[in-house]
This record gives sequence, C-alpha cells and structure tokens, in this order.
Amino acid sequence: MFTGLVSELGEVIALVQSADSAVITIKSPETVRDLAIGGSVSVNGTCLTAVEIGEDYFVADVMIQTLNLTSLSSLIVGSFVNLELAATLNMRMGGHIVQGHVDGVGTVREISPEVKWTKFVIEIPAPLSKYIVNQGSIALDGVSLTVGTIDDQNNFVTVWLIPETLAKTNLSRLHVGTPINIEVDVLAKYVERLMEKKSTHE
Repeated sequence: MFTGLVSELGEVIALVQSADSAVITIKSPETVRDLAIGGSVSVNGTCLTAVEIGEDYFVADVMIQTLNLTSLSSLIVGSFVNLELAATLNMRMGGHIVQGHVDGVGTVREISPEVKWTKFVIEIPAPLSKYIVNQGSIALDGVSLTVGTIDDQNNFVTVWLIPETLAKTNLSRLHVGTPINIEVDVLAKYVERLMEKKSTHE
C-alpha cells in the first residue's frame, strides 16, 4: 500500500525489453537507502518488486501483463519516474490509499500554466469515470491528487497542480498526448462490489 506522496524522482538508466517482459534499472539514491530485495516500490503508480539493489539504483522485472495495462511500456532510458516506497504503519497518511494497481491508462489533453498552479486535463478510460467524484481522490502516475472538475461527456478530469507537486514529480515533464497511469479510489470499487452483491441477494 502507498499514499501517493512521491518520495523521489528516479531516472531510468537501463531498459531491456523482450517479447513478454522487461527489466528496468532505475537510478534512485534516496529510495534504495530503505529498500530491500523483494521490497515493493511504486513506479509511476505501478507496484514493482526490487530484484537487485545497487549503491544508487534498483532493478525490477516487469511482466507482460503490467506492460499491457500501464504506461510503463512507453518508458525509455532517460525517462523520469515517480517513486514511492510502501507505506509503514507509523507514517502519516498525507495522501490517500494507493494500491499501485493501475486501473487504466489515460491521456493528457491540456496543460495550462497559471500564476499559482498548472491546470491539467486528463482523458480517462470511460469505464473508470463512475469511480471519480468532484473533490475526490485520484492517483496520476502514482501521485495522489484531488479531482477538480469532471466532464462526463468527454471523460475528462481536471486537476490543478501547485508548484511544489510539479517540482517533486515527473508531472512537470508531461506534454499533451502523453499516456498516464490512472488508479481510482479503491473505496469506490469496494462500495460498488458490496452493492452488487447486495442486489443479487435481494
């Protein structure tokens, strides 16, 4: 489990891709201090397992299913990625509950810098729109954000990012057309499941 508060901006320094998997090496001097082999790391909102750890990097295997369902397939050497270690029981939950299980891949449709924030409009997969509410939580590339407005007709979600968020994450490097990992609030999915089960037994 993660909180969606990015702890480090890592850099992809090696990437070996085969037909059904990939091996990714990420430079992350801060993250590796508290990481052990077998530990979980959120990489752009995708939960990966460290299989090798060096002085300032870690290596993770990425399976074909993960490549198919997330934007990690578009990473190249030199890409910057948002990193977060798994939450511990004694830490403050400053964001929201993020599982690192990407629900779908969206597309950046608009970026409008303003004086105190930057407006981002993201097109989301239509099946995910029912889980998103105004002022609710959403994770974009693993970053916990508050939903500003929703355009259900076009499946657009608007968020406003403050300079602090842009400085500490890779969201400042996005451009129109970039794919982005989306994880909706897991609580909404649990409620839906409970309601479905309830209606079946009535």
